[in-house]
Amino acid sequence: MIRFATATLLATALLAAALIHGGAALAGLALAYITVLTWALDHVAALAAPDLPEAEFPAGDGLALLLGLAHLPLLYGGVAVLASPETPALTRGLLFLALGLYLGQVSNSVAHELIHRPGRGLRRLGTLVFVSLLFGHHVSAHLRVHHVHAATPRDPNSAPLGQSWYRFAPRAWIGSFRAGYRAEQRLRAGGAGGLHPYALYLGGGLASLVLAAGLGGGGGVLALLALCAYAQAQLLLSDYVQHYGLRRRQLAPGRYAPVGPAHSWNAPQGWSAALMVNAPRHSDHHTSPARAYPGLRLDRQTMPVLPYALPVMAVIALIPPLWRRLMDRRARALRPDGPQGAGPGSG
Repeated sequence: MIRFATATLLATALLAAALIHGGAALAGLALAYITVLTWALDHVAALAAPDLPEAEFPAGDGLALLLGLAHLPLLYGGVAVLASPETPALTRGLLFLALGLYLGQVSNSVAHELIHRPGRGLRRLGTLVFVSLLFGHHVSAHLRVHHVHAATPRDPNSAPLGQSWYRFAPRAWIGSFRAGYRAEQRLRAGGAGGLHPYALYLGGGLASLVLAAGLGGGGGVLALLALCAYAQAQLLLSDYVQHYGLRRRQLAPGRYAPVGPAHSWNAPQGWSAALMVNAPRHSDHHTSPARAYPGLRLDRQTMPVLPYALPVMAVIALIPPLWRRLMDRRARALRPDGPQGAGPGSG
């Protein structure tokens, strides 16, 4: 757990210091840590994470709880600083980039972990994080649609081979909103009661905007909208990269083989994975959703491995010709109708 705590809390502390003390230097340091330094630490062999953890790890609930609680003052403190006319333009730009990356890589990953935890309080905290980022519907879409239909045409968040991220992102956002709503409606038709989750998502999102307006007026609202768009884009990039081109075998019309290790892309780099609470170990998460993030495993013989770390692949995905040149042949080799004999870890 030391690697996870160090990677995430260092980023949290640097951002908190930048918000409290101000100045371009601290904001730039936070940005450099999340980008350049994390890339460099991924290449330090001593920091590599074991593919198959030998010991039983702690669940990591305490760290996830701490990071989930830290998200709120970082988000709204960032909104206040970004909206303040006293914040210099350089500091504002560096802080926006650093905080936006943190929200996209750390807050999103922590919220994703929390909504999978068995405790009701932890699940509610994860939902609150997504709601504050104006992305509450992702909770229903992720749990009730993505984990059921990943790597099939029924999942809006699984990109088909050849689709660019620019075509995928609006389809995934709108499609997941609709699919999550339909899934919740089916539960209500089956007898589920209580407050409709979409009332919470929409009402909570409005409350987040009102709070931003109270902190910084119109500038606060614009700052929140910009940060949320940045964070949401990173989550959609993560979905795009981690499922691009992979498909489960169709057994009959509308019926697919169970999700398995070969239906998600994975990244083995230790530091960026720790910063994102092991989200890049995506295959094991899909096959064992209840497994806590510190214990997620990587089997390079059965799980497809990305050529670079997940943040690097997300940047490459923004350049469609380069992305397709790098990924299409790898994805084709893993499709049910692709060439035989190409192992998931090949390439």
